[in-house]
Amino acid sequence: MLNDPRSHGLWEKTAPAAPQTPALSGHVDADVVIVGGGYTGVSAALHLAEAGTRVVLLEANEIGFGGAGRNVGLINGGMWVMPLEIPGVLGPVYGERVLDLLGNAPLLVRALIEKHAIECELEKNGTLHCAVGEEGLKEIRERCAQWAARGADVRILSAEETARRIGTTAYSGSLLDMRAGTLQPLAYVRGLAKAAIAAGAKIHTGSAAISTERNGNRWLVNTANGSVSADWVIVASEFYSTGPWEQVRNEQVLLPYFNFATVPLPKAQLEKILPGREGCWDTKEILSSFRMDKAGRLVFGSVGALRNTGASIHRSWAKRSLKRLFPELGDIAFETEWYGRIGMTDDAIPRFHKFAPNVVGFSGYNGRGIAPGTVFGKTLARHILGELSEEEMPLPVTDVKEAPLRNLKGAYYEAGAQIAHFAGERF
Repeated sequence: MLNDPRSHGLWEKTAPAAPQTPALSGHVDADVVIVGGGYTGVSAALHLAEAGTRVVLLEANEIGFGGAGRNVGLINGGMWVMPLEIPGVLGPVYGERVLDLLGNAPLLVRALIEKHAIECELEKNGTLHCAVGEEGLKEIRERCAQWAARGADVRILSAEETARRIGTTAYSGSLLDMRAGTLQPLAYVRGLAKAAIAAGAKIHTGSAAISTERNGNRWLVNTANGSVSADWVIVASEFYSTGPWEQVRNEQVLLPYFNFATVPLPKAQLEKILPGREGCWDTKEILSSFRMDKAGRLVFGSVGALRNTGASIHRSWAKRSLKRLFPELGDIAFETEWYGRIGMTDDAIPRFHKFAPNVVGFSGYNGRGIAPGTVFGKTLARHILGELSEEEMPLPVTDVKEAPLRNLKGAYYEAGAQIAHFAGERF
């Protein structure tokens, strides 16, 4: 997108075409205006439009331009935080609500894909959280026990079963989560947008919100060439926020993440490497993730930005890592490469903000946008429709607070990933 092959890589190359979404021109009236065309914004637009609400969505660039079109494509339940830690941070009421909501969020993703016949390469064979050494095994056993106690369809696989499913003996075991799976992330968000438009939502791309003002009991959101008047505003721009809600980005710390996609693997290798198409990631502090796309390309990623010296360092590391994991691949070629930005909150838990009367939004997905974004979009729609009061929301209202030393921490993560990957997998 925007003539940058490293912005969306494989996903832009293989996704169905986006629906036609002209830029906003002139003034329009709506019940709700949504700012941001990722999972949260488009899901909210879809659910509001299906309820008969007049919805206008404004996206600064294109649908899925932010994290929704750049991520690995893992549909995960819950967050990175261990389940039992969340009630300790949010309290028992909100903790239980958000655990229940996010634990079941992958099921909503699947239901929407089926209902609207979205072509997005959905795979439903689960994900594998791969244990590195004894410490990694201890971590996934604890995570499994905590989710299993809540009734989740999870179990620990032995090192032998893990090797059979993945095609490498590098891991001491894995946590299989059958709630989860993989999809083509840009195709999914484009499919949601198409469904929202069919339900009556108006979507305008190339239409950044540049200012907002209160006009009586309504809000006026202005773009370069138009404006929208509405009773409600949903802020769904997440870490890519600019303009009136740049504060959403400023409360998070940047964690860059890259992906490389190989050329399609031959049949013999596809029968051995991820034959069940599970999505995988490991327990290392600087983690790696990998999954297969529909055409048999192996998508391999980790923390880091493909810019300046980072591009060559991370590419070389990815080649070495794949050769260690799957020696039969040899010096396989990469067909595409891309990277994006993950916004991290200080406790790795999302936020619910009430920016002003009738201006609301969720943010801080910490690298888990697909299922949380989808279900939080539906939750915002239910709130506006009067089905959920503010007190019944899954997260408490919190003030927006700028993350201390956010720029320094972001630079540290980017540089640290380069240092680790420069030295990694050389021996």
